[in-house]
Amino acid sequence: MLKGSFELIGDKSISHRAIMFSSISKGYNKISNFLMGQDCLSTIDCFRKMGVDIEIKDREVFVKGNGLYGLKKPDNILDVGNSGTTIRLISGILAGNNFDATLIGDESIAKRPMKRVTDPLRLMGCKIEGKDDANYTPIKIYGGNLKAIDYKMQVASAQVKSALILGSLYADGRCSIYEKVKSRNHTEIMLKSFGADIEVEDLTININPVKELFSQDINVAGDISSASFIIVGALISKGSEVVIKNVGLNETRTGIIDVVKAMNGNIEILNERVVSGELVGDLLVKYSPNLVGATIDKEIIPRLIDEIPVIAVLATQAEGTTIIKDAKELKVKESNRIKAMVDNLTLMGADIEELEDGMIINGKTKLSGANIQTFKDHRIAMSFSIAELISDGEVKLDDKECIGISFPGYFDLLNSLSK
Repeated sequence: MLKGSFELIGDKSISHRAIMFSSISKGYNKISNFLMGQDCLSTIDCFRKMGVDIEIKDREVFVKGNGLYGLKKPDNILDVGNSGTTIRLISGILAGNNFDATLIGDESIAKRPMKRVTDPLRLMGCKIEGKDDANYTPIKIYGGNLKAIDYKMQVASAQVKSALILGSLYADGRCSIYEKVKSRNHTEIMLKSFGADIEVEDLTININPVKELFSQDINVAGDISSASFIIVGALISKGSEVVIKNVGLNETRTGIIDVVKAMNGNIEILNERVVSGELVGDLLVKYSPNLVGATIDKEIIPRLIDEIPVIAVLATQAEGTTIIKDAKELKVKESNRIKAMVDNLTLMGADIEELEDGMIINGKTKLSGANIQTFKDHRIAMSFSIAELISDGEVKLDDKECIGISFPGYFDLLNSLSK
């Protein structure tokens, strides 16, 4: 069982953006509760290579911004490591700056599609070269002289949307971006606080270029995607009761809470408040023996795309059928998360079927120990560490180190809560 309370680590999405926007602002920025995961450290490394002075002290980061047009041409290739957020968002910034830079990443990044970003940036007049017509790394961006565009999003992706918003800061006029469905909006919230001219109306985002962004102090909300693993662990592990403090409750990210409630899970939001423009609160989560299946589809998928692997574990402990569909995006994450979850949960004895765009899970089933192939994917690894809480026998992960990408100290926390 899991018992106790803890302060949640900083949100990965917000931490990335805090570094990027501080770097292109004018003045000194202090970022508190920054996530010291490897992905976010890759973002810091990239901006240091472009001449930004960034200092780390414990969980605080201090950034001396170079201004909107103050980045310098890097002497070396920009290596984003495992971070899809870094490579996609930084592309929008590089497109607007008057120098060329080359982006690479690890084996996982080399397989992740980039034309969803490079094609619309090309429509803005940016010259981009890369493998398979700039769909894969290495990608070289020749920045500067961007034209304003009106663009209808082809995929529901906050990363693509954010890259285009960032490129729009440097365009020669007003840009409009039209979303298919609402994706996470941390970029819009934070950039406004830095002085960007952004208007959001329903699914339309209008951006007018500005001459400068201005420094801000940012307190990073806790990462609800990271919290989801402890949430599911408490829901399925008998006798559990956990309080998770300082959880980001941005409405574009709280799909996990809606799904838990739909599945009859015992979860309660306490102490709601606004910090640095983001809604936060504390979550009280208790063991829930009467979980039921649910259907999870396109209406909610963008609000919980990163949580689907651990939701699959939750579904094995719910009575009835859980259907997850309209989630093709899972195939182009750090791994093919649909196949990874189906294959590994099948090894553990789950009744689960792979779909082209999701999975069908029939519960409630008893899980057994197994050797798990994580594909070096942090969310796959953490999901099966939670499955082990209720399994008969040991669950052996072929790679635990990858968890440091998003949740440093994860196993220490899990052990401290385990009773």
